[in-house]
Amino acid sequence: MAENFVAVTTRESVNEAIQSVTERLQAHQFGVLWHLDINEKLVEKGLEPGLPFHVLEVCSAPRAKEALTTNQQVGYFLPCKIVVYTDGQTDGTVIGLQRPRLMTDLLGDPALEPLANEVESLLTTAIQEAAH
Repeated sequence: MAENFVAVTTRESVNEAIQSVTERLQAHQFGVLWHLDINEKLVEKGLEPGLPFHVLEVCSAPRAKEALTTNQQVGYFLPCKIVVYTDGQTDGTVIGLQRPRLMTDLLGDPALEPLANEVESLLTTAIQEAAH
């Protein structure tokens, strides 16, 4: 399953990593549409928080439009998600994403491949840059 995800580890705190990845995403024409702090939601529901875990929903509007124009079923996979969390085994901060190319496999639509490869490359670059 590891081939379905791209992940990097950084020495930055979770909050620093979120700031770094947000800046790097903007440099690659992606914006954060929504930021979910899982622990905040757990506490809100009366549950005990765990290690920090954040989900960032990210989008590049022109690329999303192109994807939806090519195949509306892509909407099931939008927006892309980037996670930032503390690894319970190493205490390092992980920045990761599910590979956008998986949608081409799931939808069986080769017309989406070039765009999915482009998005994956840009998002991978952004998280790698954020980890340094």
